[in-house]
Amino acid sequence: MTEPEEKPSRTTPAIERAWVRWVEQRDEEARDQLIVHYSPLVKFVAGRVAAGLPAGVDTGELTGTGVFGLMDAVNRFDPSLGFKFETFAVPRIKGAILDGLRALDWVPRSVRTHSRQIETAVAKLNNEFKRAPTDEEICTEIGISLEELHKWLSTISVANVGPLDHLVGAGDGEQRQLPASPDQGPDIAIEEKELRQTMRAEIRNLPERERTVVALYYDEGMTLSEIGSVLGVTESRVSQIHSKAIIMLRSQLASTGV
Repeated sequence: MTEPEEKPSRTTPAIERAWVRWVEQRDEEARDQLIVHYSPLVKFVAGRVAAGLPAGVDTGELTGTGVFGLMDAVNRFDPSLGFKFETFAVPRIKGAILDGLRALDWVPRSVRTHSRQIETAVAKLNNEFKRAPTDEEICTEIGISLEELHKWLSTISVANVGPLDHLVGAGDGEQRQLPASPDQGPDIAIEEKELRQTMRAEIRNLPERERTVVALYYDEGMTLSEIGSVLGVTESRVSQIHSKAIIMLRSQLASTGV
């Protein structure tokens, strides 16, 4: 599947004026202008999500649901907070797309079963070895071959679209510093901050290969294909490593009571 094009910078003087009219006067024409202007963000996010999905999933539907996320972002954004609109909007667009995917319930039951089996094995071995298990150790625990494990991880990758994006990608860069939603109370904000901190600590505990893929994908915004070029492996192998990393993070978070 074609990788999404690079996300463009979308700020212009005309758009800055439109923000003023929308925020101060609630001018509906200005709101429509903002939605049209920032609509390429929806295509960008939908393309990034679609890169990990089976060919049968309609990317047009992803774009359609993503527009609702863009509209919500325009309604909620406050330019006076000093954040770029793209920073604020992308997670909300992605969230709308993921909600749409969950409503479709397109992930096969066998994929969910395999994911749970691997996660259970990882949790048990983590507790037993006090470290992250190797692929071979996971295979022994489940009773499958290494080739079969890699096939499982490849299929699981399509079910792992953005499950922890808002937490995994919670580094120190500007693009990840998101203001709280207007309807988010202080207690929820504190809980999410603590969860982000826990997540970053657990990422540091991942094996080097998995940690590198997570960093390049979430913090650097690289595609799986680009990461494969950097690491000298295929895109499919990067997808498998990414799936294993997400499963490990889920298991580690569960063990900490999160």
